[in-house]
Amino acid sequence: AAPAAPLGPAGVGREPLAVTVAGAPVAAERLDISGETLTLRGLADRAEIGTEVIIRPDRNTALEGLYRSGGSLLTQCEAEGFRKITWFADRPDVMTRFRVRLEADRERYPLLLSNGNLEETGDLDDGRHFATWNDPFRKPSYLFAVVAGDLGCRADTFETKSGRKVDLKFYSEPANLDRLDHAMESLKHAMAWDERRFGREYDLDAYHVVATHDFNMGAMENKGLNIFNARYVLADHETATDDDFEAIESVIGHEYFHNWTGNRVTCRDWFQLTLKEGLTVYRDQEFSAEMRRSSTKRIEDVRALMARQFPEDAGPMAHPVRPERYLEINNFYTATVYEKGAEVVRMYATLLGRDGFRRGMDRYFERHDGEAVTCDDFRAAMADANGTDLEQFERWYRQVGTPTLAVEEDWDAEAGRLTLRLAQSLPEHEDNADLGPLQIPVRLGLLDADGTSLSLPLEGGTPEETHLVDFREREVQFAFDGLERRPVVSMLRGFSAPVRLEHDQDDRSLALLLAHDPDPMARWLAGRRLAGRVLDAAIEALDAGRTPREAPLLAEAWRGIVARADEDPGLAAELLTLPTESELARDRDPVPVEAIHAARRHALRELGTALSEEIEPVLGEARPAWVFEPADVARRRWRNAVLRLAVAAGLTEAEARAETQYLEADNMTDRQAALAALVHAGAPAATRVLADFEQRHGDDPLVMDKWFAIQATAPTPESVDVVARLVEHPAFSWNNPNKVRSLIGSLAQANPVAFHRADGDGYRLVGEAVARLDEINPQVASRLAAAFNRWTAHDAERRALMKKELEKLAGREQSSPDVEEIVRAALGSCEAE
Repeated sequence: AAPAAPLGPAGVGREPLAVTVAGAPVAAERLDISGETLTLRGLADRAEIGTEVIIRPDRNTALEGLYRSGGSLLTQCEAEGFRKITWFADRPDVMTRFRVRLEADRERYPLLLSNGNLEETGDLDDGRHFATWNDPFRKPSYLFAVVAGDLGCRADTFETKSGRKVDLKFYSEPANLDRLDHAMESLKHAMAWDERRFGREYDLDAYHVVATHDFNMGAMENKGLNIFNARYVLADHETATDDDFEAIESVIGHEYFHNWTGNRVTCRDWFQLTLKEGLTVYRDQEFSAEMRRSSTKRIEDVRALMARQFPEDAGPMAHPVRPERYLEINNFYTATVYEKGAEVVRMYATLLGRDGFRRGMDRYFERHDGEAVTCDDFRAAMADANGTDLEQFERWYRQVGTPTLAVEEDWDAEAGRLTLRLAQSLPEHEDNADLGPLQIPVRLGLLDADGTSLSLPLEGGTPEETHLVDFREREVQFAFDGLERRPVVSMLRGFSAPVRLEHDQDDRSLALLLAHDPDPMARWLAGRRLAGRVLDAAIEALDAGRTPREAPLLAEAWRGIVARADEDPGLAAELLTLPTESELARDRDPVPVEAIHAARRHALRELGTALSEEIEPVLGEARPAWVFEPADVARRRWRNAVLRLAVAAGLTEAEARAETQYLEADNMTDRQAALAALVHAGAPAATRVLADFEQRHGDDPLVMDKWFAIQATAPTPESVDVVARLVEHPAFSWNNPNKVRSLIGSLAQANPVAFHRADGDGYRLVGEAVARLDEINPQVASRLAAAFNRWTAHDAERRALMKKELEKLAGREQSSPDVEEIVRAALGSCEAE
């Protein structure tokens, strides 16, 4: 606003050599370098500023800015990594056209890549060469990218709907080129899908993807030059599971879709991060659902939301989808911003319909192509394109915590009328105090007592099997008439809103929904609630020193799932699972760690034994050769779910079958499933198969991550000692985020009975790891520190042990802002109580 004001670009961790204006050195009185800011005074309204710095990528263990990975140099600039390369106003709303010239030794770095289109290459003296890249599109510096190295290339082309040919190039170590085919096909599918579904065509001459083993995140959508964690690129059936293949397809799609939702239209500031991330997660979820032709994709997404985001909503770092404040932006790349943000976008699509959502997306791109905008701009485009009022919907961006949807039923047998009352509420939080009710899309239906889905009008409307209620008040009441018998209500079909459901239905109603609801999501939710009740009773009994009672209704429901599994094997696999120990702990205070663990193991034994006759034929099925097709994936998933249940239940011959499957498998999906079943059951064969797996795959870092994770998640307190030994294994590295996540992260976040071991050794191991990692890679350290977030929900002894670790971390002389914010929020949660 004031041309004469000083210019103050940011910079971190580089050695400044020179600053020039119009090519001339800047006088000392006009220049000040203080902390992370370079201040230039007396500039004209327009000026050409030059900076020259030294940076040391081989010392950059934080993996932000420019760093070394193996023999390559590469960059990671989101969120504030560009300031570690040179001085710059690296805010997302400062959008710039970049022209980049790279010079390097040709032998060491034959490959020189940056954003945009290749403009010029050539040789220089002394065996050096250069490449010049020009990106015609304005972008914020967080999308800047450079790669220099000696990598192999897998090349292909894609023809856009307008007839343009785009060169597609994937780069990795030459030894891994044969593991790039699936990623390449996934990219072509994503490009075609985005043209078909949203009318978005790729806009550069080439699209490059580089795989690296050293990366803090999954991947990065830099314009035209995506840099990927190798685990989301490299795959073949001998080293990657079906889950890995699906994750690669999803992440490849996600980063490609960012080309429009994140790059061409970006966020004005980091408070608006969900504008690009929540929207793009929704897009990659829709893409994956269509590619897999699967009834379970929505279940998988909701299961992940409940496992990762719901606890975040209930913890000390709870924040809105659009955060109002932060100390360190890296801490807000969270499940709330991503997964809950995607649920917010999905609610637009639910309320407006598929065509209405497409109209809104078209309006959004028409208005804002080339701009840095806000969540409100996106909402306005949706509203204006559809002529609808979405003012109240804005509250979803500001509310904190998981809302509750309470349902009450009133059955009038004489009148044949069912009245439903819905009430909504928000958790107690200062940001929710004056917010008012949300706009909640609620999908619901009715089933007759024999499981038939009913098509009825709602309050005189059109007969439908599934009704959409646009719920905008704190309470609402509506009725269904013309019923001969009391129906069973199916709520939140498709999980139409990210809420907690409070609905007092008896066990038989839940069992009927589990068996017959036409909506797979509603079946899964009913099964989860029914199993949760059985486990709650068992936890209460074990905590009081009693033997849990049998659960014949749940066993009968599971028997029905097995009997109908051929109709949809993938769905049957999802339905034949119990809530995790972390899920069972979520709403308990104090958390009975041992009772939860014992109750779940008891239920698995009881259910597996009760179903032994029904699952025997599944265990005996011949396994055809591996093919990555949806039907084959679903069948493998089902057979392996049954194998896990049989081994966990200790059924006769189950362990022998699992070892045979491990040894004879022609693919990693079946081999890893058998290995995990044996290790997690503590079977005698576990030692043999672990040693065999290490011998087979010891030189493959991605496969060894699986080996680490399986041992770290074995549900036994002794896993703490196993992890303590494995950090000394030659395949483990503190500098590699994948290794840290697979071993220490798996223990801390996916093995409650080990992490919460009564003697506190789990806490000490993780606390010491956080302190060590904070000096190497603060982003990885802060995510690991989040394992302590719910420390106040435990018994007095465990609270004291966890608090001690948090206080040790808080008392360190040098702590990164990343870890400091997490630790102080956790300790502050105790003060708030």
